[in-house]
Amino acid sequence: MSDIFAARTQMAISLAFHIIFAVIGVALPPMMVLAEAMWLRTKDPVYLCLAKRWAKGTAILFAIGAVSGTVLSFEMGLLWPRFMGLAGAAIGMPFSLEGFAFFTEAIFLGIYLYGWRRASPAAHLFSGIVVAVSGLASAFFVCLVNGWMNTPTGFRLLNGQFVDINVWKALRNPAGTPEAIHMILASYCAAGFATAGIHALLALRSKPNQFHRRAIAIALALGGSAAVFQAVSGDALARVTAVNQPTKLAAMEGDFETRGGAPLRIGGIPDVQTRQTKGAIEIPYGLSILAFHSPKAVVAGLDQTPRSDWPNVLVVHVAFQIMVAIGSLLALIGLVSGWLVWKRRTAFTQSRVFLKVLVLCSPLGFIALEAGWVVTEAGRQPWIIYHIMKTSDAVTTMPGLPVTLILFTCLYLILSAVVIWLMSRHVIATPKDEEIQALAVGKGIVHA
Repeated sequence: MSDIFAARTQMAISLAFHIIFAVIGVALPPMMVLAEAMWLRTKDPVYLCLAKRWAKGTAILFAIGAVSGTVLSFEMGLLWPRFMGLAGAAIGMPFSLEGFAFFTEAIFLGIYLYGWRRASPAAHLFSGIVVAVSGLASAFFVCLVNGWMNTPTGFRLLNGQFVDINVWKALRNPAGTPEAIHMILASYCAAGFATAGIHALLALRSKPNQFHRRAIAIALALGGSAAVFQAVSGDALARVTAVNQPTKLAAMEGDFETRGGAPLRIGGIPDVQTRQTKGAIEIPYGLSILAFHSPKAVVAGLDQTPRSDWPNVLVVHVAFQIMVAIGSLLALIGLVSGWLVWKRRTAFTQSRVFLKVLVLCSPLGFIALEAGWVVTEAGRQPWIIYHIMKTSDAVTTMPGLPVTLILFTCLYLILSAVVIWLMSRHVIATPKDEEIQALAVGKGIVHA
């Protein structure tokens, strides 16, 4: 096993696991806050029960995410020392800001968990809002770093070194903010639909109750609306990619030929030998319109890039198609749910057909999320810093990488098992009637 293969595999596995913990940790606090706000407004103990359950989930995922995130931070330096040596001064600021957001989240999460009796209702709700905003900020700053790797700015390159570094310009790199918005919406979408699907499954297995109905309503409010706005953010990010990373866009679309009026492809399998995407449905002028808002616009194909600098076209194209297909499906479900609420047909959360649809959709958001990161990372290859440093030039020369690959993979498998056990035992189980009744009479306002 080569060093570059072992390092990339270890990083991919670490990111694939961490992103799930991080995403739920970002998206669960807004649902927790919304449930508490509904309780303060209605005094319905079901909302309080939901808020307390989701607070426990936030605490569990925060702890697990801290462990997996710490592993990733060490891996950045251990696996890619040349990258960190070159880029550290440019990307140190967003990493520092992410650390500040992380500690802010930790402080206010403690206040939220232990402040049910010690803080006023308004102060307690405010602490939850800070937790939600801090989690969002953490994701935002990390995505700025990834955006910089895709569209590096804020420096001059002199003799292979960065000089005249402007960290604020680096923060404002072209891909950073669109990528962050797209990622945050994807987090809300994935976690919202997963939460709705889990509660739908429990509702199908038990007698109808308000706990699962209201959990589904809150989760869909977050996940469904995020899925709809995701289409808008995806369009903005695609246009940034068309301008700054035309090779990635060409791989996403399986577009081998530069042309005006480029078609948009749905499905298909790219063949790099014949330079054709076989079996695709082509929408005339679609890619030119989406990328540049002009049907005659010229879109660069893979023929504009040396063959040695192509990413894995098959992987990038298929991952992109999976992401778009799932995103479109979830957006449709979000729109249908919103229409039913607008028509005041709130009983749709009791429909067994609808609940079964939610169960089937519950993992799809995370599949789309993982596929999206495959597009982002694999589509940039062979560059770790686009057009500046290749991934093969950044990897460590440390021996024994296959050993660390196995050890860290085992660590993430153990963490996953712990999360599943804790969440099933303390967060998503159907509450007993006496638990909700205790909350109704005020006995349940205890430490979460």
